[in-house]
Amino acid sequence: MRKAPGLTATVPDHPIWSALSHYTFGPADAALSFSDRLARENGWSRAEAARVIEEYKRFCFLAVTAGHPVTPSDQVDQVWHLHLTYSRDYWERFCPEVLGRSLHHGPTAGGSEEQHRYFTQYAETLRSYERVFGSPPADLWPDAARRLNEDPKARRVHPRDAIIVPRNAIRTVLLLIGAVLAALALGVLLQRS
Repeated sequence: MRKAPGLTATVPDHPIWSALSHYTFGPADAALSFSDRLARENGWSRAEAARVIEEYKRFCFLAVTAGHPVTPSDQVDQVWHLHLTYSRDYWERFCPEVLGRSLHHGPTAGGSEEQHRYFTQYAETLRSYERVFGSPPADLWPDAARRLNEDPKARRVHPRDAIIVPRNAIRTVLLLIGAVLAALALGVLLQRS
């Protein structure tokens, strides 16, 4: 069996990892595959969706082998949410045949106690990830402070409801406007002289 990148020597031979490695999400005959739907719904490229699905598999492996509760990153949580909507696939195939047990997704009850619990749980998830898979990719697994203090402030926005402009594009537009205004002001000054 091939060794997946970053895995410790014992993980590739683990039966749960083997099952996860070969698992395909959703119905094989769907016109819109699970991965394509995930990419579309999150504004990700196919390659990014594939990376996050791989991280979801790693998360699921930790969920059933780490020996403690685990908390996903925001991107991994998006895969989990979508997977749960494929309810037959999730409950009748994935959990019993791949994981060998149910894996429930419970929302937070809110409050400072829950915040502390999830902060600790996520930090422990990162430590377990590193022990098993090596360093987690920082763009998909940020530190606990960002995951639990900043990421929850994000809002999912439908493009029909808003114009979404990346911050770096705003800077570029402002620089262009400034350059045009400066050129106009210089033109006015030259005409007066």
